[in-house]
Amino acid sequence: MMPRLLSVGLFSLIGASRATWIQQEPGVLPYSADRSSWVLHDKVPGEHSIELTVALRVDSDRHAALEKLFWEVSDPKHASYGKHLSMDEITQLLAVPDSRVDVVKHHFEQAGATTLVSPNKDMITVTMSASAAEMALNTSLAFFKHPERSHLRIVRASSHYSLPEHVAREVVMVGELLQFPHVSSIPVLQNLNPVASWPNECDAAGCKGLVTPAVIAQRYKLPKQSDAVRKNTMAVAEYQGQYYKDEDLASFGKSCHRDVKVDTTIGGDKPVPGVEAELDIEYIKAVAPEIPLTVVYDNQYSLLNWVNQITSLADSPLVHSVSYGNDEKQQVSPQYMFTCNAAFMKAGVRGLSILFASGDQGVCGRQGCGLIKHAPFHPDFPGDSPYITTVGGTDFKGSDIGEETAWSASGGGFSNYFDIPDYQKSAVAAYKASPDANLPPQELWNNSGRGYPDVAALGGTKNPYCVAVQGAFSGVAGTSAACPVVAGVFAKLNGLRLKAGKSSMGFLNPFIYQNPAGFQDVTSGKNSATRKWGFTAVKGWDPLTGFGTPDYEALAKASMSMFDNEEAVIV
Repeated sequence: MMPRLLSVGLFSLIGASRATWIQQEPGVLPYSADRSSWVLHDKVPGEHSIELTVALRVDSDRHAALEKLFWEVSDPKHASYGKHLSMDEITQLLAVPDSRVDVVKHHFEQAGATTLVSPNKDMITVTMSASAAEMALNTSLAFFKHPERSHLRIVRASSHYSLPEHVAREVVMVGELLQFPHVSSIPVLQNLNPVASWPNECDAAGCKGLVTPAVIAQRYKLPKQSDAVRKNTMAVAEYQGQYYKDEDLASFGKSCHRDVKVDTTIGGDKPVPGVEAELDIEYIKAVAPEIPLTVVYDNQYSLLNWVNQITSLADSPLVHSVSYGNDEKQQVSPQYMFTCNAAFMKAGVRGLSILFASGDQGVCGRQGCGLIKHAPFHPDFPGDSPYITTVGGTDFKGSDIGEETAWSASGGGFSNYFDIPDYQKSAVAAYKASPDANLPPQELWNNSGRGYPDVAALGGTKNPYCVAVQGAFSGVAGTSAACPVVAGVFAKLNGLRLKAGKSSMGFLNPFIYQNPAGFQDVTSGKNSATRKWGFTAVKGWDPLTGFGTPDYEALAKASMSMFDNEEAVIV
């Protein structure tokens, strides 16, 4: 029977080869060594197994209905605030026809793939051999390596990819082919000479002068104890060999007097400690030790695969902290961003909160601003997406726990792709009108784009975080530190609401922009990094620190004051 099956599949693909093929993501340039930080290594053996995420087309009226509902359930002033949908209800809302699913499944299965359709029927995960994928996608696949991580090896297309016309009309894009990941390189800071004057409340001598859980608790006014609440959950996303070791977490928890542990791991297969992962875990749990933590791990960074994964979980964690982003502007297509944003909206409609770090290269982003002539600023995706919450970084202004200033390398700016969303129009207008803004030359940034970040927390190199990693305590900095701290704060707010019989907060930005008093304003600093131009922090919202850093006491009051028009939910 096997030869018979193979011949049928081959015959089908030969037929497809005679059909009209439609190039996908046509605006994305194919791989070039001149543009990429990745190095073409070798041809992928035909038998090598690969996994791809195929995003199916959702009819425009169904997509519009999803977005309309997303804004309604996310707006504390709307009568539908907090009335989130179940997984099945979102599937019904999207109404992707079975015939569309079948066409795409059939194409890849005839090539020898196994397929898994997402619960919402808008994405299909296909697993197949490299040779079959090359035939099904009319492309060539190669291994790529990164000079900063020689042990990392990813599979990507070395040329454009296409689909037969009858399949292409049902598909938005195929992920993991043209998008090259940014390689995280959080520095472990050596030979530190901290200028801090606060006492070291961790037992480890290596934490002296560094940011510790006690510093975070004091500055952001966290309660000494919070109750565990049924169904309140949170998660961090980890990639690229960045995993954790229970011994490091236990060492940190014992030294800094916090209950730090991972309750659930999805996809874990690398029990090797990484500074990114252990930073995320240690500080989201330092803020919210009472809330169960899930680690969602994948060896290769794929934003599309990750968001498909978390929105496909029957009981997805309510708050997700992500400290990663994509590299290279030319690899981000409109189709890619559209698909990710649709998934972010699905998450919000389900009551999930997604927070991303804003990046650590100031206004120039991961791509830089050139060497001789100053190129336009490079906002990062998904940091500039209107459908997620983005977190910038700060330092203490002095040597004690008090007023903060914007970190010079905190990512932020204005999107080149997305317009200013309604929830931040007045805040952005006020920033641009401020006489203290000292705006950079207009040709360097998009005056009509979505501004980010939305909020901030400590993350700068003046005040590194004390992290237990690989058996020692070290100083670590970056917005990757700020993001899990802010995520932990909002997870605690969810606990207050769930305990009172209310919904989770879901997409956070409408609440944030309606409650600026819930944050400690940061009014100094400039995110020019090592360059001349950048944005300047001012009173109120700014594209370095958003509305500032959390004031848990004020946020708790604001999150609990929305009850008059809300209906109780059963949790």
